[in-house]
Amino acid sequence: MYYQGVKKNIVTRTIKKNSSLEGTIHPLLKRLFLARGITSETELDRTLSKLPSPWLLSGMEAMVTHLITAINEQQRICIVADFDADGATSCAVAIKGLQLLGAGQVSFVVPNRFEYGYGLTPEIVELVKLQTPDVIITVDNGISSIDGVKTATDAGIKVLVTDHHLPGLELPAADAIVNPNLPDDKFPSGALAGVGVIFYVLMALRSRLREQNWFEKKQLPEPNLAQLLDYVALGTVADVVALERINRILVHQGLMRIRTGHCHPGLQALIEVSGKNPQTLVSSDLGFSVGPRLNAAGRMDDMSLGIQCLLTDDPALAKDIALQLDQLNNDRREVEAVMKHEAMAYLSDMKALDEHHLPAGVCLFDSNWHQGVIGILASRIKDRVHRPVIAFAPAGKDLIKGSARSIPGVHIRDVLSDIAAAHPKLLSKFGGHAMAAGLSLNMHDYPAFALAFDEMVSKRLANVDLEQKILSDGELTEQEMTLEIADLLQYSATWGQEFPEPVFDGIFDVIQARIVGQRHLKLVLRKPDGDLVIDAIAFFVDQPEHWLGLRQIRTAYKLDINEFRGNRSVQFIIQYFEKIV
Repeated sequence: MYYQGVKKNIVTRTIKKNSSLEGTIHPLLKRLFLARGITSETELDRTLSKLPSPWLLSGMEAMVTHLITAINEQQRICIVADFDADGATSCAVAIKGLQLLGAGQVSFVVPNRFEYGYGLTPEIVELVKLQTPDVIITVDNGISSIDGVKTATDAGIKVLVTDHHLPGLELPAADAIVNPNLPDDKFPSGALAGVGVIFYVLMALRSRLREQNWFEKKQLPEPNLAQLLDYVALGTVADVVALERINRILVHQGLMRIRTGHCHPGLQALIEVSGKNPQTLVSSDLGFSVGPRLNAAGRMDDMSLGIQCLLTDDPALAKDIALQLDQLNNDRREVEAVMKHEAMAYLSDMKALDEHHLPAGVCLFDSNWHQGVIGILASRIKDRVHRPVIAFAPAGKDLIKGSARSIPGVHIRDVLSDIAAAHPKLLSKFGGHAMAAGLSLNMHDYPAFALAFDEMVSKRLANVDLEQKILSDGELTEQEMTLEIADLLQYSATWGQEFPEPVFDGIFDVIQARIVGQRHLKLVLRKPDGDLVIDAIAFFVDQPEHWLGLRQIRTAYKLDINEFRGNRSVQFIIQYFEKIV
């Protein structure tokens, strides 16, 4: 028997031997950094001065030129945002930042996913035109909005695209495009989230205004754009982009502002309703506690509510909206639980839970599923079956929308591109990244698409290791299982996607086991022949009552700190466990 019903192999990470990491770094940290490809202390510098120049981004010169004209002429600017946490934080950064830099008329439109779908579509342009803007700035979208950009420019509206999604073969005919993933772009990383891209645009704009002595001429103080980094940190972590060095700097600096009380009221309220302490907030709190509450607005209702929460300077209003978002997140959890139960039943009926019958690429659809939750559902099922998964829901007018999640080694957007090339009339539209994508198709094309998806994924799985693995940083000694080491691990680096938080493993005797909160398993552990007794918790365990008789387990865990009524103690957050005796 094993945790969550999925057998996994615990594998110790490979450590690079050649490095210039100095002896001043704690030996445990050195081990962790080497295992993550860090070979020099300079790679660990998280100061803002280490950020690369915004002028390395192609299209920045044209972008800034148009923005300076808009500010000087006090043109009406409309931000068109995406309806997820990255889009919401990007919108907040764009509005607050442009206002700080002198723009006087800035509004926003965010598509309701249930009415308009994603991006700058012609329908959204018609909605934006009601505000009679001179300029549209897209944030976290626009790179695939060929028709929408044309509709806007034909109407005499200037369009400036800021995005980070992978471009297609054709680019929109926008007045300027900034996207680190454009072909031949010289920026050193394509991993910026949408919020990181617009933040970089604002940095370039400020530097050009400074060169022109704009602030002196207008008798305005030059703004410190670092005040926007709490938004940047949240959007970057919530969008699950790779925490390469640039993103680690942005997230770290945002977290430092939050911990020291320099946080916008809306984000402060979201942190509080999440039950987290701002003074000890870490990146995983943004990803698993704060981000989902902001995302719930776009999943269950309208992301305008989330953006209003981020933008307000009124703490009382921020708290009221944050409570609404918290309730929407509770609603989302309930819907997700039902959908996951139904999806697992479908897989069982298909005999897909037996790996001998498991399709290479899994497609699931139910006419009652919620559009806003299919992305989370696809992720949950992907974790269960360790295959690329697309979950579909009705989108009206005989259309269905799908949300895809993939595994390392299978670039999901490339899979969709291959399907579109082989079956030109099958997909109405698609876009995304290596690990996540979205798509739309006609309901009657679903069976043909499911077969094509399975076929295209099969070709890629031939060279992919499908064994489910937990990558471990090895064992900890009892002397390392301390509050000091736990603090060191939390605050000495910015952990996240592709720079994962440390996970350790070991064999432990189970001194005590009990169920808490219906599906969580609380354990008291001790190393065989050891003296130290450690509390541990495993969250959301399937059938936790089956584990109450454990005597000894092998487990992979994170070293964490439990804070309760002012007391701090070490605890394990269990990622996986299996019964030994």
